[in-house]
Amino acid sequence: MFPYELFLNAVVAGVLLGGFYAAVALGLSITFGQLDIVNIAHPAFVICGSYTAYILNEHFGMDPILIGIIFMPVFFAVGVIVYRIYYASFEKTGQESLSGLAFFFGLMFIIEVVLILVYGVDYRLVSATYIGQTIDIGFLNIPLRMAVPFVVAATLSLSVYFYLSKTFMGRAILAVSQDRLALQLMGADPVKIKQFAMGIAIATASVAGSLLIIIGPVEPSVGRLYIGRVFAIVVLGGMGSISGTLIAAVMIGIVESLVATFYGPSWAPAVGFIILLLTLAFRPQGLFGRQ
Repeated sequence: MFPYELFLNAVVAGVLLGGFYAAVALGLSITFGQLDIVNIAHPAFVICGSYTAYILNEHFGMDPILIGIIFMPVFFAVGVIVYRIYYASFEKTGQESLSGLAFFFGLMFIIEVVLILVYGVDYRLVSATYIGQTIDIGFLNIPLRMAVPFVVAATLSLSVYFYLSKTFMGRAILAVSQDRLALQLMGADPVKIKQFAMGIAIATASVAGSLLIIIGPVEPSVGRLYIGRVFAIVVLGGMGSISGTLIAAVMIGIVESLVATFYGPSWAPAVGFIILLLTLAFRPQGLFGRQ
């Protein structure tokens, strides 16, 4: 393969990978970017989505993406419960900064340990008709296990974007981090709005988890690999900017793919952390600023 062909294939692979990253980072863009809640456990909820897809695919042969969509209301309810605990224990008493972070850190490890105790540390995967198939367009090779998640992730990101920007509840979620007092004067309850937002954020993890297990096998600790990436994406795109999250995710996906192709895959995981540090140093408001 000629160098330019290798380069273009790497770029295409990076775009597809970036779409998946956007789905993983979408929930964190809401909790961290708009609610100022450092939910470091978000990738663990994504892994829960992966194992939900694995269980039902293994026993009933259901499509992983369909499973992720069907279980969004269940994950939404989990998000509401998690926020109620977080609010009563930390936010209500003004201890959310450090104690709240420890709460989500502990929650992440609890989820990981429970999954290890139940399913072990073996890698799990799913089966679907499109996994393993490739579309060849000239010298471009597009694996459907990457293309299908990209389409679903882009659709999910756009759906959340239009919901937040066009509906009353969506605008209330955007307003709760900007001017809580003004929101209260309008008769809205910031606590109920934030718990609804947390529900949406965790619900997106259901779909992201189903996409993750389509792209490759998972085991309980895989979520740790995405902590640096998703925070880098949210900060780079602009705190709370859904469109910025999608663009930043694609950018990081392309850079990672190019680094992995020309310098080796072992260097790729460091890209997210490097971009995060550079963004904080030179443009802390991100590409699109805080929403």
